[in-house]
Amino acid sequence: MGQYSYLSHLECPKCGLIYHTTGVQQLCTCGSPLNARYDLDSLKKEWNPEAIQGREMNLWRYHELLPVREPEHVITLGEGMTPLLRMPSLGMDMAIPQLYMKDEGLTPSGSFKSRGAAVGISKAKELGVSKFAMPTNGNAGAAWSLYAARAGIQATIVMPVDAPLITRNECIAAGADLYLVNGLISDAGKIVADKVRSEGIYDASTLKEPYRIEGKKTMGLEIAEQLGWQMPDVILYPTGGGVGLIGIYKGLLELQELGFVTGRLPKLVAVQAAGCAPIVKAWEQNASESEFWSDSQTIAFGINVPKAIGDFLVLDAIYETDGAAIAVTEEEILSEQRLSARLEGSFICPEGAAAFAAARILRANGWIQDNEKVIVLNTGSGIKYPETISGNVPLLNPGDTIPKALT
Repeated sequence: MGQYSYLSHLECPKCGLIYHTTGVQQLCTCGSPLNARYDLDSLKKEWNPEAIQGREMNLWRYHELLPVREPEHVITLGEGMTPLLRMPSLGMDMAIPQLYMKDEGLTPSGSFKSRGAAVGISKAKELGVSKFAMPTNGNAGAAWSLYAARAGIQATIVMPVDAPLITRNECIAAGADLYLVNGLISDAGKIVADKVRSEGIYDASTLKEPYRIEGKKTMGLEIAEQLGWQMPDVILYPTGGGVGLIGIYKGLLELQELGFVTGRLPKLVAVQAAGCAPIVKAWEQNASESEFWSDSQTIAFGINVPKAIGDFLVLDAIYETDGAAIAVTEEEILSEQRLSARLEGSFICPEGAAAFAAARILRANGWIQDNEKVIVLNTGSGIKYPETISGNVPLLNPGDTIPKALT
């Protein structure tokens, strides 16, 4: 193997314009996000599943399909290769005997955002970026702040005041310039855009740089490898900005072109909260883009995104795989979070719980069929959202005994 990366160019999925990868590129001139493209024809002559065997168990095992050209620019905290866990008890409760969870709560920052941060920061370092700004619902800002600290890059983060407290503290601990906005991520985005415009610094907003998605696509690469290069039938993903779903689809398409996987791709399901479901509404209307969702709110804060810049890419992934988009209620999210912990010992984040709730609904209405292999993405640790679980806990004094009714 000669090259560390087979990155070729950047391409606009809307107008087809081609861009080089040797300097900073943000959006296409038409306003669309850019996609990283690789020289797959050359790579398929030299790369096969056996070539990956024995490599470190992190996402950089797929470095040929990642955009960092030189290994010395890689910034890593050991992210990737998270467990793909069978969920037998929860699956039995849902009548989905082949139910699996890809658990992203075990990444360095406690959420799947570590993947995008690792690759995005590494490429930014390679391009000579010294400062960046980004809006966030919490977890992305936390991850990018931590990886930026490791890379020696200064981060400016703007998040809603209602974002999870631990994500705020992660940014502070990492030395980021953190600002809170009394509003939504869309309001934070406008503030960041103004700073980027006035100071000319790197814009790390969702899909406004083309490399975050490359980190996220490794979830799809790992799922394929963990299943012995076989495809599941359904993948459910909690969808806010949608980069994870877009990335999984992109990664599986690349594996298909390389010949690592064959047959049809899994049906991709975008899961949203009933209080913020622009992708679901667009899919139900067979639209190619979503509309801004007013007054959005949900306890699954990571998917509280009223309008995603890459919504057309999310919808394309759903349509092309015969997938679906579904919204779940707050009650369903909280119920599934508790069930996952009680039946499987997995304290998942509310976004992950939303995806499990969606799987339950889709199985009940027959959309998920008998004996289909179903993978649910849990995108973060429940520990980051302690306020979602509460209960009346008895207080004992020293010397008290535990009442028999409680044992």
